[in-house]
Amino acid sequence: MSTTTASQIPEQRSAPRVTGVGATRRTRRRGELGPLAKAFSHGVLAVASLIALFPIVWLIYLSLGPDKDDYLHPGDIAGKATFDNYAQVLQHSGFFNWMTSTLIVSLGTTLVGVMFAATTGYAVSRMRFPGYKPLMWVLLLTQAFPIAVLIVPMYEIFAELGLVDSYLGLILAYCTTVVPYCTWLMKGYFDTVPVDIDEAGRIDGLSPFGTFYRLILPLAKPGIAVAAFYSFITAFAEVPFASTFMLDDSKYTFAVGLQSFISEHDAQWGLMAATAVLIAIPVTAFFYLVQKHLVTGLTAGGTKG
Repeated sequence: MSTTTASQIPEQRSAPRVTGVGATRRTRRRGELGPLAKAFSHGVLAVASLIALFPIVWLIYLSLGPDKDDYLHPGDIAGKATFDNYAQVLQHSGFFNWMTSTLIVSLGTTLVGVMFAATTGYAVSRMRFPGYKPLMWVLLLTQAFPIAVLIVPMYEIFAELGLVDSYLGLILAYCTTVVPYCTWLMKGYFDTVPVDIDEAGRIDGLSPFGTFYRLILPLAKPGIAVAAFYSFITAFAEVPFASTFMLDDSKYTFAVGLQSFISEHDAQWGLMAATAVLIAIPVTAFFYLVQKHLVTGLTAGGTKG
């Protein structure tokens, strides 16, 4: 056996050191943008942000004009901006009645819609009962009918049941819209939850409902947040059903109450703008409550894991 001496080991040559101007240049990693590309992307994002924020800023700006014709001359608003429109809306309109009606209907639709959508989506995702596939296609088919086609038969049904001009009737009308969509959404989310959790619940002696309530439902908070947000926004901003089924002025929702500022020959745009700004506050608060689960819930049901 021969030994290798230190003199026989080839000497490792170090990489040549670059000096001068080239020393400040580093290798760009894969996918890393250069300075010009970064500046361009930031510029595009800034323009997109301005486009998104402009309608909101413009609405707030118009709401500060004291005269009803200020929207025709928006440049004059800056010199006479005031909060008189907000005071007029809060003190001399049915704003608080509209807010009460809107919250009752929106929260009621959210509660009932999410409850039915979650239980139906879980049943279709886990149980193989006769007709479960046609059920989902029927729910999807209901979304193909326009509201104008549904209003007349629904009005006749609600009139026979005594549900016209009632919060319950309007909540049920909204549920016909939100439940089918939210059922598909929740079914896709439940498909991502491992079936092993259900089997573990059955081994522990839980019933199917107990497994759903105690094990699956806590894991489905992101999906429920998305379904709740969709249900709330749908009921909050809907106009045709609310304007048809609610006959009492005190039971108008925000979307219908806004129409009171428009007459046949006149439109009070300043008051409408101020009301719209005030309307956005409950929606913003609701979004803040669910926003941490919103992105997760929107992406979780996209693929089956």
